[in-house]
Amino acid sequence: MKTALKSIAMTLALAVGASAASAEDLVIRWGTEAGYKPFAFKTADGELTGFDIEIGNAICEELNATCSWQEHEFDALIAALNANKFDAILASMTNTDKRQRAIDFTGKYYNIPSTFVGRSDAGLNDEDGLAGKTVGVQRSTIMEDYLRNERKDVTVKTYPTQDEIWLDLVAGRLDAAMGGKLQIVEGFLNTDQGKEFALFGRDYADPKYFGYGSSIGVRKADSELRDAISGAILALRENGKYAEINDKYFDIDIYGE
Repeated sequence: MKTALKSIAMTLALAVGASAASAEDLVIRWGTEAGYKPFAFKTADGELTGFDIEIGNAICEELNATCSWQEHEFDALIAALNANKFDAILASMTNTDKRQRAIDFTGKYYNIPSTFVGRSDAGLNDEDGLAGKTVGVQRSTIMEDYLRNERKDVTVKTYPTQDEIWLDLVAGRLDAAMGGKLQIVEGFLNTDQGKEFALFGRDYADPKYFGYGSSIGVRKADSELRDAISGAILALRENGKYAEINDKYFDIDIYGE
């Protein structure tokens, strides 16, 4: 696998106009959004970290490439990618049929369901209890798409980042929020601000809205980059590096079936 990846990276380095014919000349400019703990967030000293960031750095290492990172709001990532501001989106973005009309995707690098969270004493046991309620979601996500199409009886309030949703949920300006199940647990419920809240309702994974897993987005013309990154993800699964990163953040293998 390593030899095959180096060959792909060599071809890619030439395709993107590297200054010398070697895979080491490859630079991957990642676009991300850093308000999605534990997948992408900033340390106290302002450094990017999280599962997504470590996976991106590991992909670069696998391809003998240099990584650089740029931050954008989530709803601006696809437009920025197509404007050539960076080479690939690594921001827990779900591969959906709708997004495939604008960009291409690598193979998945994880797959978790979505669900709801609300105050523990609010009496919200399932989706039926949301009628007439205000639900917070991150802007331009699969959760927003689902609620606007399937729950006309809910007021949808959108936010640039997931962290801003938690602030309004704790302050009582929202009745509930919808997000990735594991991100809700690790990024909110397992923190001090999430102590009085709980998950409710079923897991949501219907491909019509919830796609085919979180993948890395690339421009449609960049098939070499897509294939190189897809191969690197599989290599990380095989060589144990994926598991090493996964286990730093989660108690389960989030790659999914």
